[in-house]
Amino acid sequence: MAREPRPREPHLVALAAAMSGSVDLDAVTKRYGSETVVAGVSLVIPEGEFFTLLGPSGSGKTTTLSMLAGFVVPDEGRVLLGGQDMTRVPPRGRGLGMVFQNYAIFPHLNVAENVAFPLTVKGASKAEIKARVAEALAMVKLTGFETRYARQLSGGQQQRVALARAIVGHPKVVLMDEPLGALDKNLRYHMQVEIKEIQQRLGMTVIYVTHDQEEALTMSDRIAIMNHGRIAQMGPPREVYENPESSFVASFLGEANLVKVRRDGETVRGPGGAPLVAARGALSANEGLVFVRPEKVKVAAGTAELRPNHLPGQVLHASFLGNIMRYAVSAADGATFFCDVANGAGTEIHRAGDAVTLSWRAEDSRLLGS
Repeated sequence: MAREPRPREPHLVALAAAMSGSVDLDAVTKRYGSETVVAGVSLVIPEGEFFTLLGPSGSGKTTTLSMLAGFVVPDEGRVLLGGQDMTRVPPRGRGLGMVFQNYAIFPHLNVAENVAFPLTVKGASKAEIKARVAEALAMVKLTGFETRYARQLSGGQQQRVALARAIVGHPKVVLMDEPLGALDKNLRYHMQVEIKEIQQRLGMTVIYVTHDQEEALTMSDRIAIMNHGRIAQMGPPREVYENPESSFVASFLGEANLVKVRRDGETVRGPGGAPLVAARGALSANEGLVFVRPEKVKVAAGTAELRPNHLPGQVLHASFLGNIMRYAVSAADGATFFCDVANGAGTEIHRAGDAVTLSWRAEDSRLLGS
């Protein structure tokens, strides 16, 4: 295997090796012409955290990751790794591991050579390369695949090679840009578990980009949801999921019922004038939205007496989704609620046209601005 030249900035390589795994973005902004794709984003990510940037296409998450990697230079703000200002340092001087969406496996190199590439570029000894490659391949369960080429590997195996290459140099920070997007659902779940296990075993800081909400909830210690180049909300998965601060976050992170409400003196009223009580949030104006997740809504046969957080409705359709029954229920004033009911033993089944009563606890809902 040919030996690549050493990097031109050995002092930067030494600096990167000595850094901790903390990551700071200090008000970074990136513009392309008149369009601002990232607008003053600030993040503090402690060492060893699995941090996910989540958002729709065009939200700025990949550009943010590219500024961390050094592929894009911010127009304003700073990028700090381990407390050191790396804003103008090229990618090879940052000491980061990278896993790309398309894996970027070199077709002319076999598995061992692909995994060894970062060490070869750094000028590591043959003995170190051999030991590190064996360790990385064992960690991703590819021992015995050393001499195979990309064309001889499945998509999941190629993804494992890319992961092994990212961790072979024991980086303190690994950046991942939608690395599981090309895998089927079952394989994607298994790889999520394996990546999380490897991250915890090595104590790495991982910054992960995805638009898959389930993936973000499964893997992350914290999630930053991005929209139009800004962070709409940031926090632990459960906190963001159950306590969204805007209708965008509520609807983007999982399924959500968002129904119009109005203030009537001291009372908040929903469809048909039904009184509603929410333990969280408040209306800043006379109108707004009530938020409640589908799995928090109970569905009972018949029409009960009208009282807070109880609404009469009619089943529009029922969908069997294996572990749950999903109901679409029409309420007064054209409102439609989605309700997910666990498919357990003895679960009552409702059919299209059935009259039902919807209900939920005050602590499971939130009032939001419209």
